[in-house]
Amino acid sequence: MTRTKRVFDILISSAALLALLPLFVIVALAICLQSPGHILYVQPRLGQGNRIFKCYKFRTMLPGSEKRLEELLALNPRLRIEWERKQKLQRDPRVFPVGRVLRKLSLDELPQLWNVLLGDLSLVGPRPYMLDQLSRLGPYASKILSIRPGLTGLWQTSGRSRTSFQRRVALDAEYVDKNSFWFDLRILFRTIPEILFPKNAS
Repeated sequence: MTRTKRVFDILISSAALLALLPLFVIVALAICLQSPGHILYVQPRLGQGNRIFKCYKFRTMLPGSEKRLEELLALNPRLRIEWERKQKLQRDPRVFPVGRVLRKLSLDELPQLWNVLLGDLSLVGPRPYMLDQLSRLGPYASKILSIRPGLTGLWQTSGRSRTSFQRRVALDAEYVDKNSFWFDLRILFRTIPEILFPKNAS
């Protein structure tokens, strides 16, 4: 299973990177025109076996977003509650307009195809968690981090931002238990309508 999955990841990610190259250029230009700065956002994430890797995304937030988040949560109790529950904000004021479109269509995550090709990610797997979220994984940590995280997964096809962080963790643990090549294909096919017809994506 592991070898078959890796070969599949390499074939699909390399083909997708070549096919989507014109789209990458268009997205990069749109970001530069609306928010001058870095095109890519690079963040350390937890990989298989607790290995830390650089996760690539198209930048969707204004510069200084981490400091801005601290200010927002300090001034707005409602946003703090939402962040504590979901570890994300559905209507994040730090996201610029083009970035909002990229997030809604999941285009901001396309650079992670490079992570798949490198072997940091798989096409399907648990969510790649941030370093400071490790303690929040609780008893599921060792199970979730026993396999490669994924570009998409059970969480992305089961409600995404409409679910709580704890529900996300439980879904990722459930994926590890059900992990198989055919289950991956099922999730990949379920991901397509989630991208084409997003619901409350942020």
